[in-house]
Amino acid sequence: MNRWLLPENIADVLPSEARKIEELRRILLDRFQTYGYELVMPPMLEYLDSLLTGAGQDLNLKTFKLVDQLSGRTLGLRADITPQVARIDAHLLNRQGVTRLCYAGSVLHTLAAPGAMSREQLQLGAEIYGHAGWEADLEVQKLLNEVLNLSKVGTVTLDMSHAGLLSAILGDYQPESDALNTLYASLQTKDLPGLSTLLASWPANIKESILALVALSGSPEPVLKAARQSLPNLPGVLSALSDLERLCQAISVLPNAPQLNLDLSDLRGYQYHSGVMFAAYVAGLPAAVARGGRYDMVGAAFGRSRPATGFSLDIMTLARLSKIDSRKPAILAPWSNDSKLSQQIAELRQQGEVVIQLLPGHDQDGDEFHCDRELVDQKGAWVVKTRA
Repeated sequence: MNRWLLPENIADVLPSEARKIEELRRILLDRFQTYGYELVMPPMLEYLDSLLTGAGQDLNLKTFKLVDQLSGRTLGLRADITPQVARIDAHLLNRQGVTRLCYAGSVLHTLAAPGAMSREQLQLGAEIYGHAGWEADLEVQKLLNEVLNLSKVGTVTLDMSHAGLLSAILGDYQPESDALNTLYASLQTKDLPGLSTLLASWPANIKESILALVALSGSPEPVLKAARQSLPNLPGVLSALSDLERLCQAISVLPNAPQLNLDLSDLRGYQYHSGVMFAAYVAGLPAAVARGGRYDMVGAAFGRSRPATGFSLDIMTLARLSKIDSRKPAILAPWSNDSKLSQQIAELRQQGEVVIQLLPGHDQDGDEFHCDRELVDQKGAWVVKTRA
């Protein structure tokens, strides 16, 4: 067996890509900070019941599990950082007002996610806790649009839906969990024959409303108009449509605004979300580059219910799509014990310059740095000159 082989869908990150990933991580975290988001660093490993609290079956299937030799309890390698941050807000910080938290860390999936090349991702996200109004949803969507523009990934399309629509339509009717899982899957694929079969024995008004969701996709204005005509006149439905309308109007006037699309049958993560749900798409990636939404119920599982909304993305996937040139300009210096040269190199590095001192008998190799200048000896003084 070749000892250098890695497990399937696990990969090393080589210098040029690693530099780009790190560049993006710094850019995005710095932008989060300008909004007042505080950085947290949850552990890679937790007790499984804590990792999966309030997260639904999907996350359970993604999570690697092992036994803790100290306690005998089952541990999990995190597949999503968002529940951990909700735990920190609810149980450790325990603040009464609005809390803004952000994070960037590795997650591991049992299977590679759609659009990802590796089962290991570098997940970055931002979350707001403590405000139930649509203004918090607007802030995280505005922030997401800014970081995607900063990442230079091209035109962004933002798809929106609302978990409250299906909750209002179902009302007191409680299908079995298997039927609900089939419903979510069929709505995702817009499988009308499958939905018709599944809903055959359901109340007629619920069946009619769910089937109507499938056709409600496209530009916000006509979709909202059609939704108000075809969906039941229930308080939960009207509230969800009003939330979506306010958000679309506010986002559409942002600088470098994304293209907006409503897909009211896109209920991916429905068991986890409680309100507005959104996904961002860019050219060159068939899956969403970022996902987010409101998840007010998760904090309750940690003993303190808190309104919550946010988003997350994989920086490694983002780096593959980004047009940012992460190569650093650098200065080449010859090898010498000359104290004046050493002093000049130290001063340049103190100023933030990259100075690569060649070792005897070697030329500069590697593609992470663009050596556009060099240090040359001019009458006993070391000066920086543009390379020919």
